[in-house]
Amino acid sequence: MDKLLKNIGFVIVFFLLISMIMILYSGPAEKPTSISLSELVTQINEGKVKTISIKGDDLEIELNDGVKEISVKEPQSALTDSLSNYGVDKEKFKVIQTKIVQASGFSSFAKNILIPIFLPFLIIGAFIWFMLRQAQRGNSQALSFGLSKARMTDPKDKNKRTTFADVAGAKEAKEELEEIVEFLKHPKKFISIGAKIPKGVLLLGAPGTGKTLMAKAVAGEAGVPFFNISGSEFVEMFVGVGASRVRDLFKQAKKSAPAIVFIDEIDAVGRHRGAGLGGGHDEREQTLNQILVEMDGFESNTSVIVIAATNRPDVLDPALLRPGRFDRRVVMDLPDINEREEILKIHMKNKPIVKNIAIRTLAERTSGFSGADLANLVNEAAILSVRRDKKTITEDEFKESIEKVILGPERRSRVINKKEKETIAYHEAGHALVGSTLPNADPVQKVSIIARGQAGGYTLSVPTEDKRLYSKAYFIDELATLLGGHVSEKMFMGDVTTGPSNDLERATHMARAMVTRYGMSTLGPRTFGKKEELIFLGREINEEKDYSEHTAEAIDAEVSNLIKDASVTAEKILTEKKDVLQKIVAELLEKETIEKDEFNRIVGIVPQKNTEEGEINTEA
Repeated sequence: MDKLLKNIGFVIVFFLLISMIMILYSGPAEKPTSISLSELVTQINEGKVKTISIKGDDLEIELNDGVKEISVKEPQSALTDSLSNYGVDKEKFKVIQTKIVQASGFSSFAKNILIPIFLPFLIIGAFIWFMLRQAQRGNSQALSFGLSKARMTDPKDKNKRTTFADVAGAKEAKEELEEIVEFLKHPKKFISIGAKIPKGVLLLGAPGTGKTLMAKAVAGEAGVPFFNISGSEFVEMFVGVGASRVRDLFKQAKKSAPAIVFIDEIDAVGRHRGAGLGGGHDEREQTLNQILVEMDGFESNTSVIVIAATNRPDVLDPALLRPGRFDRRVVMDLPDINEREEILKIHMKNKPIVKNIAIRTLAERTSGFSGADLANLVNEAAILSVRRDKKTITEDEFKESIEKVILGPERRSRVINKKEKETIAYHEAGHALVGSTLPNADPVQKVSIIARGQAGGYTLSVPTEDKRLYSKAYFIDELATLLGGHVSEKMFMGDVTTGPSNDLERATHMARAMVTRYGMSTLGPRTFGKKEELIFLGREINEEKDYSEHTAEAIDAEVSNLIKDASVTAEKILTEKKDVLQKIVAELLEKETIEKDEFNRIVGIVPQKNTEEGEINTEA
């Protein structure tokens, strides 16, 4: 857009300049009146003429009243002879001041040759030059269309440099990548012993686990140029552009070697060939083929390492994953409680945090959060503090931000009638009481009947420690906790509502997974069903049944029994602890929110002191 405006401005200035030249040589805006020689003689005889200027055959006449006129004398004759032929009064003519003006060579040339002959050619030539210039620019844009759009981070730019110190947790991933840093720093040490420099590293992990940040940290530690590009930036609507960009990218990287080429979301071009739409001429497949060729074409002493990131390794083409291309695969897991604590400390730096804030407690409440979620959590807490006109960020803002990230913002303005509010209170109290009673369920952190997101109320239950393996006992207690709200509504309100719909959906999914995936039923230790997916879509679209109709009936019966048993367990607890439930409901109706300590006091749970609570030093 800026280039177009610049070109339009150039054209306008050019034509304005030509117009000024033409106006300059075309004389004044008001031309003098042209008269004949007979009229001039009449004016001379009447004594009206003051001066006559002679320019060749042209006459410029000025009258006594200041009016200017022009005329033309007879060629090849003197002015006096021409006027005498028309009967001029010689005595009156002698009084008139006459002068001969010699025309300059340039003005004569401009008037007679330059303007009428060369000026049109000049305008046409300028127009042709402008059109050729535009055509050359279009050609250069067409040629640059196939160039790489990778963004390079200069290792000398300390403001944009990222190191392993900026990445909390991921200890094992750092250890794997430290060897890559050594390869880039001291390649001769490895070549001399016969070791080959790895050509590619594949970072695997869920979204937000810090794959891009880790790749930048490798480049920062090694102090090498970092070429960053997304897989989707290779592919265009024109065939061959993606492959051309791949060639240009690796050409740039080799010139800057040692260097790192980072391809984010490589599954955009690296999906399994032959399984999607289109044939071998497909632009995406051509781009993938070029990536494979470029990685094979690396010389053994070329210190260029390709780092790729994806959260869908299952859809990648096997040719990408074979040894010699992506030699190493580094898994970026969701952070555990200790890593979440370290990540929170990093994001809390240089922020006005109150002293002695319990970071360990925040880490406990954020089970399952990725690094991006934790960064968003700290940012939301800072925004909430500004909204409340606070100068520092307190623990209250952090705890509320956790709930906002999980469930959404509070909707206190939502109008709820008395009966609905009481129903929500019994529902959430049922969840909380059943969950706090069962030994394998996650402990309750907070109960609220304030609407958040799509939920009318919520019970926040998070494990005290991270889990990688889940037992059958845990699933059974969680099923009872999920059904606690439904049973509580039915027992104490005399009816059920649409509120528990999400709880029932989650309970059904969990029970079916116990039967068909985890072998936690009387049907034995086997799985049922095989999920199919279209690789080019990257999602499950069908489930292949590898069992009979009789077995399907048995699966349905097992799922129903698990849910029925969980319902019975929840009903038994709520019946035995009816008084405690009523206290929780009364407290919710009065305060709308019950925190962990207050809830434990009502239920009668003795809290255990956590000696590992982290603190942040805001003075550092």
